[in-house]
This record gives sequence, C-alpha cells and structure tokens, in this order.
Amino acid sequence: MKPSISLPNAPSDPKLASSDRKRKRPSHQLSSEDSAKQQTLQSLFAGPQKSQSSAVPTSPNSKRLKPESTAPSTPSKTLARGEMYSFASRSPVSNGNGVIDLTNGSPPSSPQARRMTGAFKSRSGINPHTGTKKLVVKNLKTNNSWDSKAYLKKIWGQLDEALAIIFKDGKDGFSKEDLYRGVENVCRQGGASTLFSRLESRCRQHVERDVRQPLLDKAGSDNVTVLKAVLTEWARWKQQMVIIHAIFFFLDRSYLLSSSKPTLSELTPQLFRELVFSYDSLKPKTVAGACDLVAAERTGKQKLDQNLFQQAVDMFHELQTYSASFEPQFLGTTQQYVAQWSDEMIVEKSVPEYVALAEDSIAAEMARCEEFALDASTRRDLLALLEDHFVVRKETDLTEYEALAPLLDNGAMTDMTALYALLDRRRLGNKLKPAFVKWVDETGTGIVFGKEDDMVTDLLSLKRRLDLTWRTAFQRDELLGQALRETFESFMNKTKKGDATWGTDNTKVGEMIAKYVDQLLRGGAKAIPDVLTTRRASSINAPPKGIQLPTAAQIAEEENNEDDELDEDAEINTQLDQVLDLFRFVHGKAVFEAFYKKDLARRLLMARSASADAERSMLTRLKTECGSGFTQNLEQMFKDVELAREEMLSYRQRLEDRIGFEKGKGIDLSVNILSAAAWPTYPDIPVVIPANVKKAIDDFEMHYKTKHTGRKLDWKHALAHCQMKAIFRKGAKELVVSSFQAVVMLLFNGVGEDEHVSYNHILTESGLPEAEAKRTLQSLACAKLRPLTKHPKSRDISPTDTFTLNADFTHPKYRVKINQVQLKETKEENKETHIRVAEDRNFECQAAVVRILKGRKTIGHQELVAETIKATMSRGVLGVGDIKRNIERLIEKDYMDRVEGGMYSYIA
Repeated sequence: MKPSISLPNAPSDPKLASSDRKRKRPSHQLSSEDSAKQQTLQSLFAGPQKSQSSAVPTSPNSKRLKPESTAPSTPSKTLARGEMYSFASRSPVSNGNGVIDLTNGSPPSSPQARRMTGAFKSRSGINPHTGTKKLVVKNLKTNNSWDSKAYLKKIWGQLDEALAIIFKDGKDGFSKEDLYRGVENVCRQGGASTLFSRLESRCRQHVERDVRQPLLDKAGSDNVTVLKAVLTEWARWKQQMVIIHAIFFFLDRSYLLSSSKPTLSELTPQLFRELVFSYDSLKPKTVAGACDLVAAERTGKQKLDQNLFQQAVDMFHELQTYSASFEPQFLGTTQQYVAQWSDEMIVEKSVPEYVALAEDSIAAEMARCEEFALDASTRRDLLALLEDHFVVRKETDLTEYEALAPLLDNGAMTDMTALYALLDRRRLGNKLKPAFVKWVDETGTGIVFGKEDDMVTDLLSLKRRLDLTWRTAFQRDELLGQALRETFESFMNKTKKGDATWGTDNTKVGEMIAKYVDQLLRGGAKAIPDVLTTRRASSINAPPKGIQLPTAAQIAEEENNEDDELDEDAEINTQLDQVLDLFRFVHGKAVFEAFYKKDLARRLLMARSASADAERSMLTRLKTECGSGFTQNLEQMFKDVELAREEMLSYRQRLEDRIGFEKGKGIDLSVNILSAAAWPTYPDIPVVIPANVKKAIDDFEMHYKTKHTGRKLDWKHALAHCQMKAIFRKGAKELVVSSFQAVVMLLFNGVGEDEHVSYNHILTESGLPEAEAKRTLQSLACAKLRPLTKHPKSRDISPTDTFTLNADFTHPKYRVKINQVQLKETKEENKETHIRVAEDRNFECQAAVVRILKGRKTIGHQELVAETIKATMSRGVLGVGDIKRNIERLIEKDYMDRVEGGMYSYIA
C-alpha cells in the first residue's frame, strides 16, 4: 500500500497558481497535496535541528550519511546490524504483522539515542536478520476553514449584476479584470460546470424575455421590417456576447473547450437560432424579407439595399441556416419570377431582344452572387435554373426558322453570336441546324435559278458571309459547318430543264463559274466586284491622333508602284481560291470544262490574258483538284501557243532569207497552229479575203506543209484580228479590229466622204453571211466608237441602209480598239455548247453502264442506276429518266439484255 497524504482545501495564491500552471498539474488540489506531503515527510524524518544530526537510512541497502559537524572530525565506530534496526521503548510498536505504526510515538531525537535503542533491541533478543519492515504513514489531521460554495456565491452575485448591466447595453458599473479573476478562481476550485450552467440559464432568460418578445410584437409588420428588426437584435446580441466572452474567457478556454458543452462562440448563434430565428412567427418573415429585397430590384420597383441584404446573408451564415432556410426559398422565389418573366418576354420581344435581356439577367444574377458572397451551391443551382427557363424551355422559340432567318437576311452578326452563345450554355447551339440549312438552301436556290449575270458574285458573297457567320457567330460548330457544306453542295447542283440550259439537265453554275474566271483572267484585279475585293480605298475610322493622312499625289504614286502590282496579283489569287471553293461543290464539271476551254482559247488566241502567271496558276489549281485527265486538253492548248511562236519565228527567218522581208513592210502575218482535238470546235464562216492577205496566207501554208507532211490546215477567219491604219480629217489612227471588220472597212478605200455604200454591196463584196454582216456593220456604225456612219440612224441594220466613212472620227488615243462582236458569246454558241455537253454526258453514261455490266455480268435495275450515278458524278449527274433512256439505247445496240427478275446481263 502506497503512502497517501491529503491537505484541506484552501484558496490558492495567484502566484502559486501560476507556478502550478507552469508544472502543468492536472488538478489544483493535487498540487496542494504534493506540497503538504513534502512538508510532512520532512517533519517526520528530520533529526534534531542542529546541523550535526544525520538521517537514519530507511532500509538496509541504503547508504549511511555522514553527519555534518563544525567540530573536528573523529573516527566513528561502525554500528552493528542490530544497532541499526533497534528502536527505543517509546518508538512505534509493531502490530504483529510486520507493520510498524509511526503514529504511536516518535523516533529518538538524536543519533546516540537511536544507537542506544538499537543496542538495547539487540540485547533484548530481537533478530536483525528478519528483513525490512513495511512503513505506513497516515494522514495528518488538520482543520479546514475555507468554504468554496460561499466564494462561488459571492462571485456569481458580482457576475449577475454585471450581466444585468450588459444586457441593458451598459458598459460601466463593473470591473472586467476583477470579474475575470473571480471566474478564474472559481474555475480553479472546480466550480466551472456550475458557473457555465448559471451563465447559460441567464443568457437564455435574457434572449427569451428581452430579445424575442419585442420581435414578436413586430411580427405583424411586413417582411422587410421584420428582417430589419431581427438584424438589429442579432447585432445587439452579438455585441453583448463579446463583452461576456471577455469576462468568461478563462471558463471558455479551461473548461468548455475540453467538454461536450458549447463554447461561448457557439452559444451565441445557438441561443439566437433556437429562441428567436426558429420561432414560427419570425423565421418565415425573416427569410422572406431577404428574398423580397432581391425581388424588388428584379422588378425595378426599388434599388437593392445592399447593406441590409449583406447583413441578412451574413446572419444566415452565422446562424447556420443559410442552406436549410434561405437558399431553398431564394431559389424558389427566383424560379417563380424567371418562369413568368421568360414566358412574357419571349412573346412580347423579338428574339434578339429576348436574348439580350436573358443574358443581362443571367449576368446580373451572377454578379449579385459574387458581390454578396453567396455559396457556390447557390450560384450553381441559380445558374442551372436560369438556363433551364431561358434556354431549355424556350429552345423551340429560339431555334425556329422565323427567329433565325431575319438575322441571316440582315447579317446581324452580333445578334447571331449572342443567340448561339445563349443556346450553347446548354450545348444546344447545333439545334439551329434545321433553320440554318433551310435558309441557306432557299437563298442559294434563289441565286442559282435567278439572274445569271450576278450568280457567281452572289454565290461568292453568300459563301463569304456564311463562312464568317460560322467562324464568328457559331464558334466553328462542327455540326453546323458540315451542314453548311452539304447544303451548298445540294443547291448548287440543282438543275431544271429550261431556256437557260436549252432543255438539258446541265447545271448553270458550272457555266457561270467558268465565265467569272474568264472575267478575272481577262480584266485582272479591276474586274473583281467591289463586294468581293479585300482592298479598301478609304477607312471609315478617323486616323489616330498624331497620324497625318497622305496626300492625293502620294496615294497615286503608291498605287502605281510594284508593291501594289504584287497586291493585285495576291488579290487575283485570293479570288481564284474562292472561286475554286465554289467549283468543288459542282458535280457537273463537264459544263465548266467546256466553257472554260472555249474562253481560254479566246484569251490565248486574242492575247487577252491579263497575267500569264494567273493563267498558269489557275491551270495548276484545276489539275490539283480534278486530276491530270481533266486538264490534259487545257495543257495542250498552252503547248500549241508556244509551238506556234516557234513556228512563226522559223517562218519569218525564212522570209528574211528568201526575199529580205523587213518588219513594217507588207503584211506582218501571225498564225497559231491549233490541235483540233484539244481546242474547241469553231464553225467555218465564208468570207472574201483581200488579195494581199490571201497571198500571205498561201505562202505560210506552203511553208508549213513543206515542214510537216500529211497535215491539213483549216483557217478560222472568225477568230482572226488585225491592226490597220486609217486616215481621218483630224489625224491618222490605228484601229484594232476583227478580220470581218477589217474586210468591211477595206471596202471604203477610194470612196469619197459623201459617197454612200449600200448594205447589199457590202454583203456581196465581203462574202459574209447575212447575220455576220449585220453584226459587223452594227459594231462599226452603231456602237460607241463609229468609224462608219449609218443612214438612216438606228440601232438595227436593215437591207435598205447605206453607209459612209465617218471622216470626223476622233479619239484621244492613237491606237483605238473597236469592239469585236465575235468576242461576245451568242445564244447559238451557248446552246451548241450545252447540247454538246449533254450529248457527251450521255455517251459517258452509256460507257459507265457498259463498264459496270462488264464487271458484274448480271445486275438489277435499281443497283445499276445507283452505280451509274456514282460513276458519273464527277462529270455531271443525269436524271434517272435519262439513265433509263441510255440503258434502252444500249439494249438496242446489243450491249446488254434483259433477263428474268428485272435483271440486266452483259452481252460479250
């Protein structure tokens, strides 16, 4: 049994208390007992008060201590073992169990007495070898005069008076330091639990009586008024608890933190939440008041009281009622408002206006969440709610054709961007596809079957605008981009038999693209329409401050330098690339090929190409796009032109060697030798060639046949042009005319100024057909430049008309180009080209059918038609009826035969 010592309870000295805290004693009572134990043991085992005394060992194994003495040391006699453990007669008596009771006596007061006692015991027959004895030290009995209950009562009385003053918002009449010390002393004496119970009861009583009751009296007021009153009382209660917390700080830290009871920081919102906020007549109005503040701002009735709303949100967070009480009702009222508002706005406003209002509403709600630090869950649920009502439930209204078509018609890029962005909040941007496809198809179809002259310009403008819309407004949506390409391909290959295509299934787009390319390559950058050019003559924006605008002379000089020429080349290349984008959508490339070949031939023969590099660049693009087979004839045309130059150099060298021909004397003849298979087919138009010209032609033909045997030359005089000198009253001019114009003009040599030449005479002498004669005379006498004068004056040529030389003809330039009628395509030529392409496509269709049958041997009708369409798509698709007619022709020609079951078989 271990020794135990206890001391009576007594108020602790603050200094001792602080030392106890440093030793980190778990109990204040134990620290007092430890101190008393040390004092008691010293008093029990201490020897005489003199310094010479020494302590006696308490066990046989203990070392003996040498007594301290100021006297001279003398040799001490060694004690026997019996003397060390012998006691005087007044020493404690053993109880017979080997336990010695120290309370019945006291040990000898001197070492001599102890030695005598030990010797006596030794002589009295006590055996010193029996072992150690068990020592029991009993508590000393002292009187306790300290009353902790009375002290607790005294301190609580002071605290209660201070609480009464605090609850009345007073700050004087008590000392915080004294009250803090009192709380500390009570806690150190074990009264912390009682003290907290009394404090909690007193606070609860105050909240019920002084805080809740006044609020209940105002519960009949409107929601905002109740909210303001609750916020006022909450702020007052928090301020009171700040002072209380300062007084009871030691209680909070030493007791409440380690117990299951709430701390003072937790008690503040807990009491207010349980006794005030959760009260049935206060909670609904308080939460509704905060929601009413936001609702008033949404409807525009009044501006949001930001300070009041922020205080309400903070209170909900501090009371831990935000998620349970405020957030559900806030989202509920928002949903009611948004549902009603969106239903009204989608009817009253246009789609762009609705989209703008919806985006503004979403932005305002999110800004409010950020400004007042609403929870992330609130922002997430609120955004989902807004997007659900503004976007998902209005999807049909936002994506219908009537909503998107006006925006596309007007090119409202900003509105379309906002519309797509609103729909894309819920990944619904691609829902615009049906309306978008319908608008593109209707608009493109109208262009294809509309005015021919502006077809390609309108298609390029439409393509550029839609590409910009897809990149900018629709944010490169893959589904919408694919739909745009498919729709373009669909309407550009629509065909209908009519006057435009001379009753064939040819697409008009291929023809017009070829003519537009011819316009670019003949006219260069000047031929590019203003709506398609990327160059701008001026800027709509004012120049930045400090920047001086260039003068007109500087602008003119810059426009004439080489850099601008490079820009023109780049502009032409850009336009050719855009045209090629349209060309890729065209299935009937045979129509484009036919018209492009005819126009290229005229450019090459008449030397009308604006840039040889542009011609080669376009040829390279076509070869890359369609393959070498498509451009084989076109490349041969370029080769023929180069060979013709070499042939003319050889011819001129021969003339110089033979007759000493010099440039400027006689006729300077230039001939192009063309391969009949590569070049378009031109009609032979009869005409009476002047004798000198005929002589030069015959001489070249003899030269050519001597070099190349077995070749036949067919002269196409309709394609020829020449330069002739004419002398008028105001000076000589050099006229650039066609061969037919030159033949007619030569008939007026030697004719007087007032002498009339009849139409019939011209028709007979020129040998031209009547149609060609009329067109030629019309270009010379009825156009803008008139070297001949028609009598009487009119736009049409009749057989009774007469013509005279216009002696007063004048022009600021020396070399004057007279419009050449043959450069303009006639209706007959256009019809012939379309019919020839249609016939060639029929032959291609028949060849495709034969190839398919040869490979399959036997095939059904539907499958054969599908395979034929697939095989001929690159050259132009025929209608199903035309394919059937070609199949019948092949059956008639014994290439194939019908077998049972609606099948076709190949006849070898």
